[in-house]
Amino acid sequence: MISQYIENYAEIAVKLGLNVQKGQQVVVHAPIEAAEFVRNFSKKAYEVGAKNVRVFWSDQALERIHFDLAPDEAFTEFPNWLAKGYEAMVDEKSAFLSIVMSNPDLMKGVDPKRLAESAKARGKALDNYRQAAQSNKVSWCVLGYPSQEWADKVFPDAPKEERFEKLWFAILDATRATLDNPIGAWEEHSATLHQKGSSLNEKKYKALHFQAPGTDLTIELPPTHLWAGGSEKNEDGVPFVANIPTEEVFTLPLKEGANGYVTSTKPLVYQGNIINNFTLTFEKGKVVDVKAEEDLEILQDLIASDEGASYLGEVALVPHESPISQSNLTFYNTLYDENASVHLAIGSAYPVCIENGSEMSAEELKAHGVNTSIVHTDFMIGSADMNIDGITAEGTKEPLFRNGNWAV
Repeated sequence: MISQYIENYAEIAVKLGLNVQKGQQVVVHAPIEAAEFVRNFSKKAYEVGAKNVRVFWSDQALERIHFDLAPDEAFTEFPNWLAKGYEAMVDEKSAFLSIVMSNPDLMKGVDPKRLAESAKARGKALDNYRQAAQSNKVSWCVLGYPSQEWADKVFPDAPKEERFEKLWFAILDATRATLDNPIGAWEEHSATLHQKGSSLNEKKYKALHFQAPGTDLTIELPPTHLWAGGSEKNEDGVPFVANIPTEEVFTLPLKEGANGYVTSTKPLVYQGNIINNFTLTFEKGKVVDVKAEEDLEILQDLIASDEGASYLGEVALVPHESPISQSNLTFYNTLYDENASVHLAIGSAYPVCIENGSEMSAEELKAHGVNTSIVHTDFMIGSADMNIDGITAEGTKEPLFRNGNWAV
């Protein structure tokens, strides 16, 4: 039975995630462990008319060797030819699939400075590609693939020989691949998210106020902000779904409009390390204080990546009753955990979340209060205790979330 669900998963990726078009170039980033799945995906992509499917393989064990043994200067560089290649693939209107396979403790013990330098070099080199993706110039999609290390983390109490399959089923359930009509279920789900986003767009709240244990934060929104969720469209009008799974509706904050403090409610896995129970304090949009139970230095380095990394770039609303939350699993992977929880992101904002943002220059985005950065890192703040009020232009507070779920 699981083989049929995996087949459904590949079909979701081709027909809904990327919505591969006839004659289109497809670019896949995948761990070598996912080779069989990538072959299945590629076959389906060619069957719907893909011109080429080009695969870039990764190996987590090799990546750890690199961080342990390479000289310091290796982490300040990123191949210019590769960055230019990504830009060329964007110009070709390629569709980009990223398959993520988590090993939450992969980089435990690695010098945080190496991790920070590597992330900064990569972020700077791929900035043009990132901006194109965040502006929906091209279709892109991120989905997950299980590993034994990941399964061991998510299901530590299960017999070891059962963990991998349990994680596979959890991923397939979260992505609706186990349903009788996965594509139809996704279309219905996407329509629901579109309706919720449209309702928020009609409200045009001036700000949102978040309250929960450890959190009292007000975030202003630009006057022309837009809420998005479900399927999006690239610049040629082709629908795609950027994250599989997705349970969120999201927008961008006014760069200098966050004031108060917020505490994480799920682990943040960043650069192969787990950052738990951290609190960020904001004044006029900027992080002015950081506290964390562990790996504080890694979190501080992330926030210091560039000027924009100390400001927010995304506000996302996810009800506590979402299917992934109700699974009662902590996935130790942001793609899944962010869809179980209200979350924020530090770093760059998505230009599609402001009117005409995809056509704006960097200067125009800045003038509209849109944050830019080489990083975009989501962290989870939602819980069954989360209350959120929408604040109107007149200053009236309206209940948006109560006890973690939609109040409207």
